[in-house]
Amino acid sequence: MISRATLSDLAPHYSAIFCDVWGVIRDGHALIPDAVKALQRYRAEGGTVCLVSNSPRRAPSLLHSLEEMGLPDDATDTVVTSGDAIYAELVARAPGKALRIGPDWDDALYAGLGLEFVSVEEAQFITCTGPDDYWDGKPEDYDAVLRTALERNLDLVCANPDIVVQAGDRLIYCAGAIARHYRAMGGTSIVAGKPHRPIYGLAFEALKRVGWSGSAEQVLAIGDGPETDIAGADRAGIDALFIADGILGAEMQDDGFDPEAVALSLSAYGVAARWGARQLVWSD
Repeated sequence: MISRATLSDLAPHYSAIFCDVWGVIRDGHALIPDAVKALQRYRAEGGTVCLVSNSPRRAPSLLHSLEEMGLPDDATDTVVTSGDAIYAELVARAPGKALRIGPDWDDALYAGLGLEFVSVEEAQFITCTGPDDYWDGKPEDYDAVLRTALERNLDLVCANPDIVVQAGDRLIYCAGAIARHYRAMGGTSIVAGKPHRPIYGLAFEALKRVGWSGSAEQVLAIGDGPETDIAGADRAGIDALFIADGILGAEMQDDGFDPEAVALSLSAYGVAARWGARQLVWSD
């Protein structure tokens, strides 16, 4: 059974946290004030915070975006992204010709690589950061393109393994949904973000660079994605605090966090979390 906990409850037991972004400290439109305050208090009590996001942006770009939204300097120590984790795969394929799927604002991921963006008929591989239509794009929008890619045996390099993320009061599809769709068609996708090991290796390295010297048993993963945050924590051998008001917000009852309902919902994905909460908060 999942146990209800706030970050203040858990702080004495974990010296560092890997904290998700979308669905935990921001809702797709704005930062979540109580969650940001929880990170500030955790750091004030001596904890180390690494934001671990499946954003296709590289860390400096994501951090800049969060700062523009109002994230204070004392809310985090370091940042690691899926964009960072997949970058080596893109470097290995550059210079080269690629079919790009994703909104223009993700172009910074490709800066300096010398990739030429071409049609699927000319491409050597596909690079995907999400649907071109950020708000309303769906995996099946790419059926025709992916069928051609499959015929040409092209790999799909996925910069964001998330299937969906919370955006205000709705869920929107991410690159991971397109990659999953391509795999279901028989194609090959390459991913390095959560729940896969490369991003956790980068996160542990990032902790060490800011002076943390603990062990995996002292790290807590916080996230709202069963297939990414919770599955990834299990693969990395660390405990997880599941935030139920994110992707699985529909599992919440009017009277608050329901451990039994959330545990049952997680079990449908084949995962389990040690801790759970409706939202990330610090309770005095």
